[in-house]
Amino acid sequence: MKYLPLILFFLSLGTQAQVLRKRTTLLMGGRFDITIVAKDSLTAGQNIDTCIKEISRIEYLISDWKPQTQVSEVNRNAGIRPVKVSPEVFALTRRAIRLSKITNGAFDISFAAMDRIWKFDGSMTAMPTPQAIKKSVEKVGYRNIILDSKNSTVFLKRKGMKIGFGALGEGYAADRCRDMMLAKGIKAGIVNGSGDMSTWGRQPDGSPWNAGITNPMREDTIFAVVPLRQSAVVTSGSYEKFVVFNGKRYAHIINPATGYPATGTSSVTIFGPSAEVANGLSTSIMVLGKIKGFNLLKKYPQYHCILIDDKGKVYTKGVEVKQYALK
Repeated sequence: MKYLPLILFFLSLGTQAQVLRKRTTLLMGGRFDITIVAKDSLTAGQNIDTCIKEISRIEYLISDWKPQTQVSEVNRNAGIRPVKVSPEVFALTRRAIRLSKITNGAFDISFAAMDRIWKFDGSMTAMPTPQAIKKSVEKVGYRNIILDSKNSTVFLKRKGMKIGFGALGEGYAADRCRDMMLAKGIKAGIVNGSGDMSTWGRQPDGSPWNAGITNPMREDTIFAVVPLRQSAVVTSGSYEKFVVFNGKRYAHIINPATGYPATGTSSVTIFGPSAEVANGLSTSIMVLGKIKGFNLLKKYPQYHCILIDDKGKVYTKGVEVKQYALK
């Protein structure tokens, strides 16, 4: 689950030749904030409409809870037969499997089959048993997804398996809108899908977009304001939903390889060229922790990170911030 830990800062527009328009809508099961900078309000509004149509189109391709989508058809036929999908869905699935392999299952596209035995609504009074935790992920496993590039089919080998793109799909949709707008000559804007943010260009006064990152130790404050010199920024955080047992804090982000919640990390923010990739990395690093997570980032030199642990200590890779401890 994604939240909105990133706050955009818009500077005064003064008497600039271009206008900035923003609209908020609900799509893909979450909130999208779409901001377009254009020559006039009509052009900006029309291009926001175009972005909304594109996000809706993607939702009806990859949603795993809408029965008419290609992904739902793949899930219904788990253990039965391969399902032919569009080149777009096939390519997205292949990229997600590659990320699953690189992270050794810290991210897993088949997480959708996980049993939801952990409750983060205050109702849990004891940890699930090791047996229940093991059983909760028995249908999860990206290695049991068979891709046939010649026939463009996806096959889930085991009955009960499911694939789901979740917030990765929101990042993909944000990237798609950015690319469409650039192709149409819209030189600046932001598409923010529930915290998966893809940006391009600059504000009308020429200044960069700025993202404010929430302090996970005090959610009503901003830890840092970072100019967005790269086009995407994504934050995964555990500070809104977690449980504590025997003095140990368990995040709502579950390790799909083990069934246990992530521990030790409160927030991971990733900066880079793609919101889709940044989302996969932020989620994975929440699970992997600092050492393994920063080692993973070595394979993605275009991506940078701010990680905040459960004690409020700040670690960075490729990003400069002025403070390194939170209260």
